[in-house]
Amino acid sequence: MNKTGLKDKLIAELVDQNYVHAYVLFYFGIKFYEYSEFTLEQVCKQRGLKVDQVVKELEAPTHLHEADLPLVSYPIDLIIEYLKHSHFLFIKHKLPYIARLVESFKAHHDDYQPVERDLKLVFPLFVEDFIEHIYEEEDTLFNFIIALERASKGSYLPGKLYYLLEKNSVQKFAIEHEAHDDEMEGIRKITKNYILSSNAPLHVKVIYNELKAFEKSLITHARIENEILFPKAMAIENKVRKAFFEKATLN
Repeated sequence: MNKTGLKDKLIAELVDQNYVHAYVLFYFGIKFYEYSEFTLEQVCKQRGLKVDQVVKELEAPTHLHEADLPLVSYPIDLIIEYLKHSHFLFIKHKLPYIARLVESFKAHHDDYQPVERDLKLVFPLFVEDFIEHIYEEEDTLFNFIIALERASKGSYLPGKLYYLLEKNSVQKFAIEHEAHDDEMEGIRKITKNYILSSNAPLHVKVIYNELKAFEKSLITHARIENEILFPKAMAIENKVRKAFFEKATLN
């Protein structure tokens, strides 16, 4: 699409064409539901934005697919850094954006009044639980794996390592992690699996698509942890435990 076409489109049309446009506009301070009947050029003039810069961001690719990254070949510390970066994007970008969509949600449609009510009640609780789970994972699982990686290279204090090995196991973390793999089950029920009626309002379309995309990201994130991080971590842990206790026996 040419730039002139984007400039002249109504904000509602831009978002209806591609819900990701709403996310891009949001980070320029443009809430699509407040400017739906303005063209992009009109909004940019009103807010003192360079329309060409906004157009450039709207036309830019917005997703880096994990499938494009050779994560399985990465050393474990880089995998953890990648996962931490994903956590940062979830907590500092995606969730605040979706939360704002939910807060400002006015269904104006009989079919979606119960959805508005339930999402406004449930989504803040989901965010709170999700963030708590993320920080706990980084403080426990990731720190344990990093300690194992350092120990595998000979960098450890025997007493501290013994305590860590007695208190933790990657397998235990993996089992606990599996219990969190379907964190969005309640939201799927509220939205009836994100199914939209043909006359669904634009705000509903954006919320449903964002929730669905977020759940897809979580599924991919969990797959990376389950299929790449945990197997690598277990292999390192087995190596460390064997070496540590063999050395302890010799002493």
